[in-house]
Amino acid sequence: MAAEYTECLLENKFHEDCPGCKVDQLKRLRRGFPFSELLTVWLIVLCTALPISSLFPFLYFMIGDFNIAKKEEDIGFYAGFVGCSFMLGRTLTSVVWGIVADRYGRKPVILIGTASVVIFNTLFGLSVNFWMAIITRFCLGSFNGLLGPIKAYAMETFRDEYQGLALSAVSTAWGIGLIIGPAMGGFLAQPAKQYPSLFSEESVFGKFPYFLPCLAMSCFALLVTIISLRIPETLHNHKIDDDASSPDESFDTSKVLSHDPESHEVTDRNEKSSLLKNWPLISSIIVYCIFSLHDMAYTEIFSLWANSPRKYGGLGYSSADVGSVLAISGFGLLIFQLSLYSYAERLLGPTMVTRISGSLALVILSTYPLIAKLSGLALTLSLNCASVAKNVLSTSAITGLFILQNRAVRQDQRGAANGIAMTAMSLFKAIGPAAAGIIYSWSEKRLDAAFLPGTQMVFFILNVVLALGVVMTFKPFLAQTQH
Repeated sequence: MAAEYTECLLENKFHEDCPGCKVDQLKRLRRGFPFSELLTVWLIVLCTALPISSLFPFLYFMIGDFNIAKKEEDIGFYAGFVGCSFMLGRTLTSVVWGIVADRYGRKPVILIGTASVVIFNTLFGLSVNFWMAIITRFCLGSFNGLLGPIKAYAMETFRDEYQGLALSAVSTAWGIGLIIGPAMGGFLAQPAKQYPSLFSEESVFGKFPYFLPCLAMSCFALLVTIISLRIPETLHNHKIDDDASSPDESFDTSKVLSHDPESHEVTDRNEKSSLLKNWPLISSIIVYCIFSLHDMAYTEIFSLWANSPRKYGGLGYSSADVGSVLAISGFGLLIFQLSLYSYAERLLGPTMVTRISGSLALVILSTYPLIAKLSGLALTLSLNCASVAKNVLSTSAITGLFILQNRAVRQDQRGAANGIAMTAMSLFKAIGPAAAGIIYSWSEKRLDAAFLPGTQMVFFILNVVLALGVVMTFKPFLAQTQH
C-alpha cells in the first residue's frame, strides 16, 4: 500500500520538525489498544454529525410555525429545502476544505468545523422565518467540512491493524450522530409544550421552541472544540528525496507535501490528475454517493412519515415519539458497530459487507408500508426493530465504502480524495431531502391512486435507489486497489 511505503521511507528518514513524522514514530512505538485516540475521533465526528439530521423530527412543525405552507400537504415541500441547504453548502466547499487540509494540516480544518457548529447551529435554533433557517443551515454546511480530513486523520493516527476500527469509529459516530441528533431534536424541541412544569411559554425556550436542542448540541460542540486543541497534526511538511520514488504508477510526481508555493502548484495539478484517473477511488465514491442519497432521503422521509397524520398514511407520532424510536436505533447501532462490525469486515471484506447490508436493507424497507397499518404494541415493536436493522445496515454499507476510498489513495492525497468524496456526497445528500420532501408531498395527494397509492410509492422509490447502489457494488463497476 502506498501509505505503508511512505511510512517505510519515513522510518529511514525522520524529520524532527515534521509533525507527521512524530505521529508515525509514535505509531511504531505505541502498543496496546488506542482508546484515547479512538474516543477523540469518535467525539469529533459525532459533534459534526449531530446537527445534520437533528431538525427532521421538528421540521414539520417548524415549517408550520413559519406559516409559509398554504396547505398541510405542502409542508413536506418546504421542509425539503431547509433540509437540503446544509448539504448544498457543504457541496460547494468540501473540495476546498480537502485542499486546505492537505496543504495546511488536518487540525485547522477540524477546529473550524467544530467551531462552526457552535455558531451557526445556535443561530438556526433562533430562526424566526423560513429564509433565516435556510441561510443558517447553508452556512453551517459551508464551514463544516471536516468529515474528509477526519477520515484522513484517522488513517494516519492509527496503526495498520486498527485502521479498519478507526474508519468504523468514524462511520459509527457519523451514523449515531444522524440518529441521536434527531432523537435530541425530538425530545428537546417545543419544551414549553412537552415539559410545561420546567419551561414556561414566556421563557426564551417558549418564544423559540426549537432553540433548546440546538443549544445542547452547540454546547457539546464547544467542549469538543476545546478537546480538539490538544490533538496532534498528522500531515508531513517536508519533501521526500527524488530517489525515493515508488515504482507504483499511482505514487507519482507529487511526493509528500511541501510548503513551497511553486511545488504546491505542480503537486495540485498532478494530484488532481492522479485522483481523477484513479478508478478504484472514483468508483467507490460513485457508489458512496448513491447510498448517501438514499440514506439522507430516508432520514427525512422517516420523520415526515412518522409525524404525518394517519389519514395521510403516516403514524401520527409527536416529535418526542420519533425521538424515542431514533434513540433506540442509535443505541442498537452503537452496540453493533463497536462489537461486531470489525469482525464482519475482516471475515468478509468491505465490499461484501456493503453488498450484503444493502441487500438486506431492501427487504427491511419493503415492510414499512405494512408497519403503518399496525397500532399499539405491535406498531411500537415492529417500528423499533425495523428502524434498528435499517440504520445498522445503512451504516455498515457506508463504512465499507469509507475503507475502500481510503485504501485507494496514498497519505498525502487522502485529504483531497475525501474532499472530492465529500463534495459528491454532499451534492447527492442535498438532492435527497429536497427530492424526498417533494415526493412525500406529492404522495399525500395521491392516496386513491391505483398503483402504489400514498406512501407506498415513496418507499418504492427509496428501494429503487438502494437497489441501484447494490448493483453497482459488483464488478466491473466497483474496482478495488490491489495491495
